[in-house]
Formats: sequence, structure tokens, C-alpha cells
Amino acid sequence: MANEMMNRRNDMWDPFFDRLSRGFFNNGWDGTSKTLKTDVSESDTDYKVKIDVPGIDKKDIKLDYQDGVLNVEVKKDSFADHEDEKHNVTMTERSYGIMRRSYELPRVKAEDIKAKVDNGVLSITLPKASDEKTSGIEIE
Repeated sequence: MANEMMNRRNDMWDPFFDRLSRGFFNNGWDGTSKTLKTDVSESDTDYKVKIDVPGIDKKDIKLDYQDGVLNVEVKKDSFADHEDEKHNVTMTERSYGIMRRSYELPRVKAEDIKAKVDNGVLSITLPKASDEKTSGIEIE
């Protein structure tokens, strides 16, 4: 009985629907994520952004801050270490290429932005520009 139930479930989930569901939930038809996983926190003085970039050299990361938007571009070269002796790919799950993300983070002192990569995590600190408090103008 258990095997019969398992077979029914397998009949319901043909490969098309399996790929379709992975595409919706994982951002990729092959079941792998194609986005830069990010945490953003904010305090009174700055924004902190942490982005997972495992296996990425810092020379392959480009950062730009313009018009209140932090732009991040990460390039990952292709892999050649999963071929057999006839250069047939037997399996590949790792992705490569260029990934980009933009984060709207207003009122930042662009000249004071700091970034570093440590243990596969890109950490960016964006100090906020001080808010000039305007005093009310008295009408005579």
C-alpha cells in the first residue's frame, strides 16, 4: 500500500511541474538561487549591508552609490573542474555569471562608505548624512 501511494505522488509531479515549482521558489529553473542573499540593518547613524559572496574574489565585486541607491555587481567565472576526461559534464549545480542588485538607501555620505570581504561575506557600512534641523522662521 505504501509503495502504491508513493507511485501516485510521483505520477502527479512530472518533471515539468517540478521545474516550475523550483523556478518560483528558488529563482532558477535548475533549483539554485540566482540572487545575492542580503541583510540590511539601519541605525540612527548608518546602514549596514551584508551580502553572501562565497568564492568571490574582491576584484570581481563592483560597488557604486549614486542618487540614493547602492548598486552591487558580482562576477563569478565559469568552472572547469567538473568535466570527465572526455570533457563531458556529468553534473553541475554551481552557477556562474554576473549578478546585480540595487538597494535604495537615502541620505548617505558617499565619500565615507566602507566595504570589506571576510569569509565569503561582503560587509558595507554606509554612514548617514546628518539631517540638518531647520528652525522655524518667525513671521513679523
